[in-house]
Amino acid sequence: MTSPANVQATFVATLVDEWARAGVTDAVVCPGSRSTPLALALAADGRLRLHVHHDERAAAFMALGIGLASGRPAVVLTTSGTAAVELHPAVVEASMAAVPMLVCTADRPPELRSVGAPQTIDQDHLYGHAVRSFAEAGLADDGNRLAWRPLAARAVAEAMGAVPGPVHLNLPFREPLVGEAGELPAGRPGDAPWHLPARPAGAAEPDAALVALLGASRGLIVAGSWVGDADGVTALAEATGWPVLADPRSGCRRPSAWTVAAFDALLRDEGFAAGHRPEVVVRLGSPPASGVLSKWLAATGARQVAVDRHGVVYDPERTASALVHARPDAWCRTMAAAVGGNADPAWLADWQDAEKAAQAAFDEVLAGHGESTEPGVARTLVAQLAPGSTLVVGSSMPVRDLEWYGRPRNFVRVLSNRGANGIDGVVSTAVGVALASDGPVAALVGDVSFLHDANALLGLAGRGLDLTVVVVDNRGGGIFSFLPQAAALSPERFELLFGTPHDVDLPGLAAAHGLPTITVHAADGLVPALNVAAAAPGTHVVVVRTDRATNVTVHDELHAAVSRALPR
Repeated sequence: MTSPANVQATFVATLVDEWARAGVTDAVVCPGSRSTPLALALAADGRLRLHVHHDERAAAFMALGIGLASGRPAVVLTTSGTAAVELHPAVVEASMAAVPMLVCTADRPPELRSVGAPQTIDQDHLYGHAVRSFAEAGLADDGNRLAWRPLAARAVAEAMGAVPGPVHLNLPFREPLVGEAGELPAGRPGDAPWHLPARPAGAAEPDAALVALLGASRGLIVAGSWVGDADGVTALAEATGWPVLADPRSGCRRPSAWTVAAFDALLRDEGFAAGHRPEVVVRLGSPPASGVLSKWLAATGARQVAVDRHGVVYDPERTASALVHARPDAWCRTMAAAVGGNADPAWLADWQDAEKAAQAAFDEVLAGHGESTEPGVARTLVAQLAPGSTLVVGSSMPVRDLEWYGRPRNFVRVLSNRGANGIDGVVSTAVGVALASDGPVAALVGDVSFLHDANALLGLAGRGLDLTVVVVDNRGGGIFSFLPQAAALSPERFELLFGTPHDVDLPGLAAAHGLPTITVHAADGLVPALNVAAAAPGTHVVVVRTDRATNVTVHDELHAAVSRALPR
């Protein structure tokens, strides 16, 4: 008779085999005892790359980064108890950002639950509605072996379904935890997976009412987080004669006649904002971070069409006239072929002239301050990245500085955790992105975000990644200096509750993990530091010292300079 330990080992080996058939390539494993059977199975199967991390929270964000960069779910495995709880922040981000992930939590067997056994909590539906599905696998039973492959394959199919996201498998294991896998249940012929995921919608058929809307002479295309092939968006811009307000994450912020990158600064000028109200707006993907843009769009009274590949409703102002579930690039191509084109040449020319004036104003102001202002860091970093690079941008000020001041670039992919917009896990996400990317990867994060994810540095020096982490160190929460609290509170109270200076030696922290670190003090020191990091293999940390009060002043100067430079 086959021993229970061997049945258990055969069960998990079947899961791993089916995941590999379904295209899973990576697994992130956290050390633990109860998860031993699946950890051994993952390590034994050479088709999945194994990444071990000490910290569950960082491991989950690493798996998130792999999925974000590749579009394939990575497995993340923990032992039972609070270790499983540590995955929750990354699970929430994966859910809200539609990133596939296979979340595997080991658990105690039924007889050890609700009796005070150590490392035992209620793990059923642990992540609530943040997962696409939950399955309590139950103890491995040879009588149920025909259900093992469908369980594994369905998890991948649901993680990569019409709206991708995390799937949670809770896997109880009974001691002994080490066994020998026997013959696996038969799979589909030719290594095919048991189930295939539902594919995202392609191009919708042209709708007559929408075609008529896109015939307006004064319209805008707002390209948000993901549009696919930027050429499809360009085709619609060319057909309509409308400018593209391009978020860096969209892939559309490329040098072209239709690209407007400085939209936030332009719309801060009351005269320009009032004189350039569109009749129709096409919004692609999730919205940019700019609150100025979102409030202005809501106040224009324009007819707005929201297009998302997963059918997610991004409409917090409730202004969308139509919601379209389709790949934005394919939809744009379809509509470009159908729209009649009634463009006002002066409309596009005005936006082009304003974009040119704003970019010149940015250059002039930042030349006077150097590269080590926070807008200067974002603008310089994206300009210096080698073609084929990926930039992972942290929430809070980094994503805004890149969106507001980053110059259009070709051949640079920009990713960010903007599902839940949290500052946690950014460095770990960048590590995962680097694991799943062919070219160099850079990350731009604030100091509080860097400290929040300090455990991302564990073992990082030995991972052999081409990764540069740029940390803007203003000794606290820089974004709060832009809020009314900064003026309403006494300096002491503001620093206590919002500025939150940390006084941590960030270069020393990185050095303690064996990472080469460069500290930028000089105004012109960032480019040389980036060149040094790019020339040497491995992960580097570049720390740029800035001042929070000066940062607010520089932002004000940039906006004022754009207003002065705009054609009247």
